[in-house]
Amino acid sequence: MGRAGGRFDKFGFEPWLVALGSIILAAWSVLVLGSSTSVVPALCSSGAGPAVPLSVSFDLALIFNSPARLAFGWALMLAAMMLPVVAAPLRHVRDRSFARRRTRAMLLFVLGYFAVWMAAGAVLQLVALAAVSVLPVPPAWLGLAFAIALVWQITPTKQWCLNRCHRRPQLAAFGVAADRDAFNFGLTHGAYCAGACWALMLPMLLAGEGQLLAMFAVTLLVFAERLEAPRPLGWRWRGTGKGWRIVLAQAQAVRVGFTADPAA
Repeated sequence: MGRAGGRFDKFGFEPWLVALGSIILAAWSVLVLGSSTSVVPALCSSGAGPAVPLSVSFDLALIFNSPARLAFGWALMLAAMMLPVVAAPLRHVRDRSFARRRTRAMLLFVLGYFAVWMAAGAVLQLVALAAVSVLPVPPAWLGLAFAIALVWQITPTKQWCLNRCHRRPQLAAFGVAADRDAFNFGLTHGAYCAGACWALMLPMLLAGEGQLLAMFAVTLLVFAERLEAPRPLGWRWRGTGKGWRIVLAQAQAVRVGFTADPAA
């Protein structure tokens, strides 16, 4: 049994990874099938219309989308988009915790990580709501948000955040200190992750009917960013280099395999 379990772990089929993948798949399924789920106030995609005071905009948003519903939609989006990039830090927490504490430590990490992102989501949603309340022309704000995301993508500060997303701190092994370290690691990792990705979320929030497609595109970009090793700070495009190399290498391997197949 132990030998089989070792082979099981060797090929990556670990129970916690299966559970993580199941949650991600379930979240995407709900997002795709549950069209009524919204992660932004309905006013953000309401189209052109007369400008109204900011206080009235908030009242309208709360009429169509309760805070609980918006929070649920944002949490669902985080589960679908951001859980894929926490597998590596979660493994760090798991590997540095005793067997009897692993589940609790991993849950504390996720709790800290989500706490930061839920707070960031509230701010980003308020920004999106304030923007369209001042000038209710979603395409204009979508273009501006996209421009901000492009500029942020090449800044040294973005690289600084990405570099710290690769940090794996020492974690205490016993008692309250172990719980505290796991939770604090989730908080700090979430803060660096939000710092790296906040600008990518803005166009997604303002994408209207194209929001689901925007979520998928941002997910791929965020995942590709984490494949890159830490780099010196500087002004450069980042996020797709290694991902494209992996895709091209796999495509080349498939092509060579078909060419070498005698039955082809």
